[in-house]
Parts: sequence; C-alpha cells; structure tokens
Amino acid sequence: MAPPVPPFTEDTARVKVQGAEDAWNTRDPHHVALAYTPGSVWRNRSEFVTGRDQITEFLTRKWAKELDYALRKELWAFTGDHIAVRFQYECRDLDGQWWRSYGNELWEFDEDGLMRRREASINDLPIDERDRRIFGSRPREEHGVPFPLA
Repeated sequence: MAPPVPPFTEDTARVKVQGAEDAWNTRDPHHVALAYTPGSVWRNRSEFVTGRDQITEFLTRKWAKELDYALRKELWAFTGDHIAVRFQYECRDLDGQWWRSYGNELWEFDEDGLMRRREASINDLPIDERDRRIFGSRPREEHGVPFPLA
C-alpha cells in the first residue's frame, strides 16, 4: 500500500501520523530518514538540520543517548499538505535517569508524501522509572487512542 499523499483527509492524516510513530519506534535512523525529502529542513528544539544525511546523523546521535526510546504521536490538525501532531516519548539517559518528553510538531509534505519541513518544540520532564507509561511500540489495538497529557 502506498503511503498517503496530500491533500490529506482525516483518515489519511491519521495513517501518516501512525506511520511516523511506527518508523521512529524502530530507532533506525536510515529507515526514518527515507520519509523525508533529500533536502528536508528540520528545527528540532534549537538544532537545525538539512537533508537526509544530517537527519541520519542527528537521529544516530539522539538514539545513542536516549536509550529505550519509545514514542507516541497523535494527530492534532491537518490541512492540504500540512499536519500538526502532539507527541510524548520516554527514554533513559546514559546515567539511568528516565525522561518523558512532550512536544508538538508541524509537518509539511511534498506531492509524493515525503516530509519537506519538520519543526519540533519539545520539553523534557525527569520521571521515576515506576512512573513510565510508554513501553515499546504501540499495540495495533491502541492505534489512534489519545494519550494522557500529564
């Protein structure tokens, strides 16, 4: 099945969001980078990344220090070739501290459904391991189920 392309409907936007969540949960930088245009432009927190090579380098660095990374994304809004999502992920750092990160992303796609622009704003909260609630990839029966904010 071909990935959804713009203009997005609610159903195709949800498929796009779940596909992104699934890809990022592989923690495979090369696989994830293929969803972006060769010249894709990112803002991730205060870091600016351009192109698949830099995306791959960024994600390699990210997942080398964000261990046991597990992500949930949720559709927030969509129109034409744009999708907005909110997300949460949990990971532990090299010292064993667990973190929950909350964020919002704005996505812009080309006509082939590849992301040409990604802007992410993210806040991090230290958590105790016992407070974790995201464990690996989302089970299929939970696709599209909203997650709690706090």
